[in-house]
Amino acid sequence: MKEIAKLGIILFIIAAVAACVLGYVNDITKAPIEQQMIQANVKARQTVLPDATEFEEVDKSEYEGYENIIEVYKGLKDGEVVGYTIKTNPNGYGGPVEVMIGLSMDEVITGVSIGNHTETPGLGAKASGEFKDQYNGKSTEKELTVIKSGEAKDNEIMAISGATITSRAVTKGVNSAMKLFNEKLK
Repeated sequence: MKEIAKLGIILFIIAAVAACVLGYVNDITKAPIEQQMIQANVKARQTVLPDATEFEEVDKSEYEGYENIIEVYKGLKDGEVVGYTIKTNPNGYGGPVEVMIGLSMDEVITGVSIGNHTETPGLGAKASGEFKDQYNGKSTEKELTVIKSGEAKDNEIMAISGATITSRAVTKGVNSAMKLFNEKLK
């Protein structure tokens, strides 16, 4: 009995020390991780809206009630609005898919970037590759649809083979961004 109590106390001490060390490491790494996330978001904004030289966050009240919208930034160049970047998080096959969309004041999609996601490696993860380039240059006038085969028209996106759910999720995110842009931002 004394042996079991002794082992229990030793195990408790080891667990307490490990928890303290993990808490300390978490505190040390929290700020650098946050800085890297900020830099990654700035880079994604610059990628999807390359004409902008600086970005200004849009107040959340402007897009409250819109489905899947996480954040909106106004893209500026020489003090003039050149477009917007809108981050959405529609649900894909494995969970939310973070999609950053660039929309110019010329009413075209300037870029799409896929951020954090839990899609199936090898299938759904292909959304981060060439698939996202299909959105570039598309008009914001008409809602986009996903097709599985054939030749994609102006408002159609060719699905990733074997990952139609992911393709639809990304397109849903883009459509949400276009809806907000058309109704409130342009």
